[in-house]
Amino acid sequence: MGGTNPYIEKADYVLPQRAYRVTFITPQGVATQVDVDPARIPYGSTGLPGSLLDVAMGNGVLLEHVCGGVCACSTCHVIVKQGLESCSEGTDDEFDQLEEAPMTTLQSRLSCQCVPNGTKDIVVEIPAVNKNLVKEGH
Repeated sequence: MGGTNPYIEKADYVLPQRAYRVTFITPQGVATQVDVDPARIPYGSTGLPGSLLDVAMGNGVLLEHVCGGVCACSTCHVIVKQGLESCSEGTDDEFDQLEEAPMTTLQSRLSCQCVPNGTKDIVVEIPAVNKNLVKEGH
């Protein structure tokens, strides 16, 4: 899907020009550091190119994204603990979707829409309610 949704306003973002690091922290406190190489963006077709979801999926970090990364749900909600000022501005549509997410903070973003510009390293907390982190028995 590549982060496209014809029913929402297009997000304005700048792709990074230099390498930077994203640290994803699970609710259990496990940190995974990903060195982002601008030449590898996009990592896949999930979320906006270079978005936190794109980076996570391209590097084996489990992050729920029921809508496929098109800003149509709130399951990819993350909390940007450091480096938020280097991320793209959220759109009204993104913030409308975030209203549906539990445990939001002032640093909450949808990872499918949040694109860092590479000027700072980023620290991202994955909230405990992220369903992908729970193994369900059959």
